[in-house]
Amino acid sequence: MTNHPVEMFDYHIWATRTILGRIAELPPTVLSQEVNSSFPTIAHALSHMYAVDEMWYRIFTGIEMRKALQDTMPLAAEVLSGTEEYASRFDQLSERYHAALHQQTDLEQSMVLDNPYAGIREVRLSEILLHVANHGTYHRGNISTMLRQLGHASTMTDYVFYWYQQPNIPSA
Repeated sequence: MTNHPVEMFDYHIWATRTILGRIAELPPTVLSQEVNSSFPTIAHALSHMYAVDEMWYRIFTGIEMRKALQDTMPLAAEVLSGTEEYASRFDQLSERYHAALHQQTDLEQSMVLDNPYAGIREVRLSEILLHVANHGTYHRGNISTMLRQLGHASTMTDYVFYWYQQPNIPSA
């Protein structure tokens, strides 16, 4: 049986690799070209995505949200010089997520989340994975728009395209 939150997280990894692959095909300056958008550059958008993914990984593995936020937000300001550096960081982080997922026996386990921006609430680990995937989708959309503003085509990262990258075993 498919674990849908884990599947969505795997989609997030695939889609992030896909957009990074597209950016790598373009002139290296595309990362640092300024645009009038949600972020000043594509590099800033990628750094934000990475910092937030890292923050949620820390929360997923038991670190209190305020501490995770404090420790990871400087990463959002850390602009890297090339797509290969971003790809390496995202790959290493996805490996850590997968290691934590293999150790976790109950993704429906709840935790109390003390979000300094929204307050205290209980969330399930599965919801964290879904949020990470959703957040990434939102910002990959920003990046696609930024690429178009810079005169470049983006690439398709919709969930349906992820389906076609996976083996399909028809039901009997």
